Amino acid sequence: MADAKKREHPCAPDRLRLAAMGLEAECSLMLDDVPTRPEDLFGSPRDFIRGRLVHREGTSYQLPTGGAVYFDTGVIEVATPVVELERGCAARAGRSLWEALQFIRGELDAWDARHGRRTRLVGFSAHFNVSFDLPPGEAANGRTIEKLALLLAHILPAPVMLLATNRQSTGVGVRPRKDRIEITSDFTPDAALMIAAATLIVGIAREVMAWPSYDLGELAKHDIPVIREFAPMPHTSRKGWLARFTCYANNPFECDVDLDRWPTERHGELSLRAIAARIARRFWRPIGRIADPSTRRLLVAVMRGHVPSLLDSPARPAAYEDIGRLCAWDAHAPSARLARSRYERVVIRALSGQPLQVNGERLLPIGMSGWSAIAFEREEGGRTVIAIDDLVPRLAQWER
Repeated sequence: MADAKKREHPCAPDRLRLAAMGLEAECSLMLDDVPTRPEDLFGSPRDFIRGRLVHREGTSYQLPTGGAVYFDTGVIEVATPVVELERGCAARAGRSLWEALQFIRGELDAWDARHGRRTRLVGFSAHFNVSFDLPPGEAANGRTIEKLALLLAHILPAPVMLLATNRQSTGVGVRPRKDRIEITSDFTPDAALMIAAATLIVGIAREVMAWPSYDLGELAKHDIPVIREFAPMPHTSRKGWLARFTCYANNPFECDVDLDRWPTERHGELSLRAIAARIARRFWRPIGRIADPSTRRLLVAVMRGHVPSLLDSPARPAAYEDIGRLCAWDAHAPSARLARSRYERVVIRALSGQPLQVNGERLLPIGMSGWSAIAFEREEGGRTVIAIDDLVPRLAQWER
């Protein structure tokens, strides 16, 4: 064992070189219409997923789609691989998430058939992750990820509410997570709307990161409408901030989104849709830089009221109650036709088990090392860990 340890080469860095994003979704499990903890029904995802799975840690496994699945305090959680920031990145991440959800639904269907039971996945929450970094060559000057989280908690809630929440939602959160910022919201049982929310979040978050200051005084300087007397509360899970319905004079999730009832600090009384639209317009250029064409059109349509928001529905849509059946991934959607990102392709190639020749040596991929590297078994014995960034230039060779 000691000799094997000496032959390991965990040389990969913890951080990706390219700015990236990722999505996570949490679903509750129903067994014959009774709420059930997945940990109690299944020891791990291996107990209902057939075929080869690459183990990560604990009850976490890599899926053939490139993402990961694990159990987290009573829910089934799915996470996408990292996707580098470029035009269409949110659509690629959204596709990856929904493909993973559809894969899990298919495996649960097979388990149901074997055991004569019926399981349902109920949409619970979604997390939008964006890598954090300052513009190259700039000093921090007091700009911390914690201050960024508080600033974003004043900017993001209204447009995220319009795109990603429902009548029974309770809040939109922002959590600082070491080298990434995480926005928490309800699960959205519509892939196109989830992708639109992700596109808006990434565009705004990356633009605000480049501001010279993260002080709240920047809201007035950049003409951001803020509802009067709004103050986010500490997040209910982990560090961060939450724009909970109790942080407002009235519950924004129960209001008419087109009714002018919200007094703002500098813009008079505006409807929730008008506040969301003003914020989206303020950041339209950075949003547009990463939006695919169909998502750009959808964002405009929702902000103008031409396409309904989930808040336009009188109740929480029934699609939340059966993810993968009442709402499912459309393999013919425009986002499905986008090419895979380079990071995705590296991860999927590694999970396929296809060996790679490096400097004349045959390396066999055996799993992920965190989210930023791949672990390989060496022909001569031992393991080596290679950063995803260093594998991107070898993609053409590997995919042959």
